[in-house]
Amino acid sequence: MATRVIGASGLARDLGHWRSTDPASTDTAVRKTSRPAYLALAEGIRLLIHDGRAPLGVALPSERDLAATLGVSRTTVTSTYSLLREHGYLITRQGSRSTVALPPAIAHDGRRVARGILATMSTGDRPAVDMTYAAMTAPPEMEDAYAVALQGIPSYLGTHGMDPVGIGPLREALARRYTERGLPTTADQILVTLGAQHGLRLLVNVLAAPTSRVLIDHPTYPNAIEAIRDVGARPIPVPLRLEAPHAAWDLDGIRSAARQTAAALAYLVPDHNNPTGFLMDEAARAELAAIARETRMTLIIDESMVDLSLTDSAQPTPVAAFARGSEVITIGSASKSFWGGLRVGWIRTSESLITRLLTSRATVDMGTPVMDQLAAVHLLENSEPILRHRRALLRNQREVLLAAMADELPGWQVLPGVGGMSVWAQLPAPVASALAATAPNHGVLLAAGPRFGVQGAFERFLRLPYTTSEPDLRRAVTAIATAYASLGPQAGDALQPLTCY
Repeated sequence: MATRVIGASGLARDLGHWRSTDPASTDTAVRKTSRPAYLALAEGIRLLIHDGRAPLGVALPSERDLAATLGVSRTTVTSTYSLLREHGYLITRQGSRSTVALPPAIAHDGRRVARGILATMSTGDRPAVDMTYAAMTAPPEMEDAYAVALQGIPSYLGTHGMDPVGIGPLREALARRYTERGLPTTADQILVTLGAQHGLRLLVNVLAAPTSRVLIDHPTYPNAIEAIRDVGARPIPVPLRLEAPHAAWDLDGIRSAARQTAAALAYLVPDHNNPTGFLMDEAARAELAAIARETRMTLIIDESMVDLSLTDSAQPTPVAAFARGSEVITIGSASKSFWGGLRVGWIRTSESLITRLLTSRATVDMGTPVMDQLAAVHLLENSEPILRHRRALLRNQREVLLAAMADELPGWQVLPGVGGMSVWAQLPAPVASALAATAPNHGVLLAAGPRFGVQGAFERFLRLPYTTSEPDLRRAVTAIATAYASLGPQAGDALQPLTCY
């Protein structure tokens, strides 16, 4: 299969004002520089690699194309590529293009880093604030939901209680919900699962062949990356434009990646992307569905965060509403909207695919617990006041987190989306994994950026949820600032400048 190539125009767009930006400084006043053009260009490309916007394994544009696009000499680009090779950021094999890499000294497996920081530690008499989970406590109405479920359970006790499709009342409630949002749906198009993650695993087991390519937005939900890898498929990242949250999804990049990799499947989170909170607009949703048709690619759209908009704008139209056939599959969950302990999710797709999924599911589990499904029915039928209160709570807690970070971490750049449960914070230096490793000693557990990407990307980022109480959020930020300061000079400085050997 041909190597995937970054387009010259796309790379030029992401580089921005590369001639006058010094990535070794966070002070705007000192960013002007007289460095040689090739060195400035190399620094700009290196930052894109560290931030996951130039994915590993992807080829850079040809020297001729990039020179023409940037308006520089070909010699400048040749020198840039040579310098990046010397420092381990490009790998050149005979007879093929140079591809993006990370130097062996800093490349690592983000999965090992993530799992290594999850042990609960404490400082003094207080437990550490756990910022590794983006999940809220249950609303007061959860007790009522289970009380109603308990009253309804007798009518199911005369059956074997194992329904892999899901009980009728829940599938009907979900179908009504989709129809009200502009996506006509019948109960027969709904499969109830044990959460969105379970639904995704069922789908990739059926739709993703070993060694196949699956496009993902980058950064994305880490367990989705694992689900794709577990079936032997390869996640292909298409970077989000972090500087443009209202147009974050690179639709041209998605189209190009689908064509170049022959990807037949994509997993995307356009509704308050986890971890950024970004939201895809209506026009982009229509184009995304059109791209799926053009490239014969099936989209798995994760709507787990769809209820958690923190603005007054209307809930977006589902991407599947723009489909003309079965090219868009939607997965959802009650876990983010209501409670993580309520393990109820769903897949909205064609009846024929549901039949295939049921065959695969029979080897894994026998259905979703009836009690949980009945509780979910009650919550969905009474969702508006519950969700209104939870959105207000999240909005207030986000303000507390942002204010605390402005006070204690003024050099950090925070990228708040318009919804979801977390912000995506950019550090001045690529030390996220080191910070996450030392943070438990100071009273906070963190999820480092590489957990949300592939092959070591996002070392300059942390996902910071605002789902805990306001006092704990303030305490967490203080602990983060203390842990960051403890890293010493490597935390105070950005990437060391590239030098010629």
